[in-house]
Amino acid sequence: MIIKKRYLCWCIALLIATLWTGAFAQNHPYKESDLISVLQSDAAKGDKAITCKRLAIYGTEKSVPALAPLLSDKELASWARIALEAIPGTSADTALRNALGNLQGRLLVGVINSIAVRRDVGAVDTLLQKLDDVNASVASAAAVALGHIGGEKAAKALTKSLANAPVGVRSAVAEGCILCAERFLAHNRTAEAVKLYDTVRKADVPDQRHLEAIRGAILARQSAGLLLLIEQLRSEDKKRLGIGLRTARELPGRNVTEALAVELNRLNPDRRSLLLLALADRSDSAVLPIVQKTAQSGPKELRITAINILIRLGDVSCVPVLLEAATEDDAELKQAAMETLVRLPGKDVEADILARLPQAKGKLQQVLIELAGQRQINKALPAVVLSLHNNDAEIRGAAVRTISIIGQDQQTPDLVKMLENTQNSSERAGIRKALLAISGRCGAKCIPHLKPLTQSRDNELHMIGLHALAIVGGSDALAAVKSAIENAEPPVQDEAVRILSNWPYNWPQDSEAGQALLMLVTSAKKMPHHVLGLRGYLQYIRGNKKLSNERKVAKIKDMLSHIKRPEEKKQAIAVLGEAPSASALELLTTLAEDPAVVEEAYSAMVRIAGKDISGVSRDQRREVLQTVAEKSRNDGTRQRARKTLSKLR
Repeated sequence: MIIKKRYLCWCIALLIATLWTGAFAQNHPYKESDLISVLQSDAAKGDKAITCKRLAIYGTEKSVPALAPLLSDKELASWARIALEAIPGTSADTALRNALGNLQGRLLVGVINSIAVRRDVGAVDTLLQKLDDVNASVASAAAVALGHIGGEKAAKALTKSLANAPVGVRSAVAEGCILCAERFLAHNRTAEAVKLYDTVRKADVPDQRHLEAIRGAILARQSAGLLLLIEQLRSEDKKRLGIGLRTARELPGRNVTEALAVELNRLNPDRRSLLLLALADRSDSAVLPIVQKTAQSGPKELRITAINILIRLGDVSCVPVLLEAATEDDAELKQAAMETLVRLPGKDVEADILARLPQAKGKLQQVLIELAGQRQINKALPAVVLSLHNNDAEIRGAAVRTISIIGQDQQTPDLVKMLENTQNSSERAGIRKALLAISGRCGAKCIPHLKPLTQSRDNELHMIGLHALAIVGGSDALAAVKSAIENAEPPVQDEAVRILSNWPYNWPQDSEAGQALLMLVTSAKKMPHHVLGLRGYLQYIRGNKKLSNERKVAKIKDMLSHIKRPEEKKQAIAVLGEAPSASALELLTTLAEDPAVVEEAYSAMVRIAGKDISGVSRDQRREVLQTVAEKSRNDGTRQRARKTLSKLR
């Protein structure tokens, strides 16, 4: 259906007016007589325009005499037409018809458009006369209006006019013909519709009208339009191809689907995917088998298109086809098939995958294991765990990846045992990832199964165990890390220190970690251990919500002799800046004496001095801000200090 922009705009405007007026009217009911009085008064034109909108809701034939004179008013004509187009009854039709002989130019075009909206058959004779109007806009509007009204008389006149209409009007006449054809088609007058469409197809009109007529001619002919449809699909013209693809989606019938499937194999390769996508949009049960067959064989790009289509069209019947593609050597085909298998809806799909898994071998077994993980089929876990012992490294890797997704603490011993039995670095990396994932999901339940790793003489296994325990957190995990720091070999010691220094997992529940970090700061024999311990301890202080601001400052003060490097001083300043207190200001003033961190200290001082803090007078706050404003070399810090200072004066 052709919809002119002006009609679309009218519909939107009327909808807005309806919603606005309807909502307003719930609290402000209008009487039609009062609205008519506004139109007949000396009210401002803006008020009259709003009144016209209200009459589109509340108006009856009684309003027509008040609205009709406004059709000649350049400012109010469009508002009057909104009401007249909506008012039921013949009076509005008569008013619009009468105006045809009294108006010119844009006002006349507007009235013609309104007649088109109302599809007033009584206006056909007058509109036929307007087809020959010297004003191209008027003639064009009349042609389109006749199309909307339809009927034999309009169709005959438009067909005759199409042959000799001026160039500026010919497109509108063609549009009128197409609209007439659509009206015929809606009333099952197929032969008359086909005749009109064919007339436009053969006429000298713009491409857009040709395309509209081609589409209509195909749809009107139904199955007999197949040859014309295929002609468009084979056309070198991209626009004709486009209308062919659109119409291929619309033309009903199983025989059409089957014919298009045949054409799929005859088209140029670069067009096959386009037609397949069009076929997939047809509401026909014959489409799925066609797509499945295409997914099985043929050019790779077309197969991938078919496989992707199955995401929305497919069901459990597609699983064998997709599994076959997923086990091929081509990486792109496999990826497309796997994505479709993962997204294919239905519990029956999962049941199918689950049923195939125990008997599967080789690539198929690997694919099914991966699907069990990506689709999170928990019932597949027993079969997946058995695959951990498969001779094929690829299958073992797939099993580990799936267990990392759906595994629980019960699978931890299997992974630990597998880890102990392999020296392959890639395999160990996959198992490590799975252990960390399960530890994060299952927490303390995993600890008994992870402890053997922390007793291993294999440093790599020991470190994997420590990382997994750290994710769980708690006193048992912390004890294992502390033990490694004290007793393990140097590489494990170093890793344990790094783990402890980044122990954010359960603050402040793991409060013992703070003491362990403090021990590192005060007694570590290696400088890297001391540095990591200090950073971890400062992080602990900052993150522990159970510590008051004063306690945080006190802990920083106790550690001051150990805080020597600028990096750690900046970290301490960050803690102090978040602990507003008199003692924090005092300590920041001391830290500001170090040129390496003076600006960080100043910024934190401004942050604290901007707050009303117990134990710090307004004069002290002003003094701090004045100092920063005078001494800071950072423009942003100076400006913040001055702005805060101005608020304290």
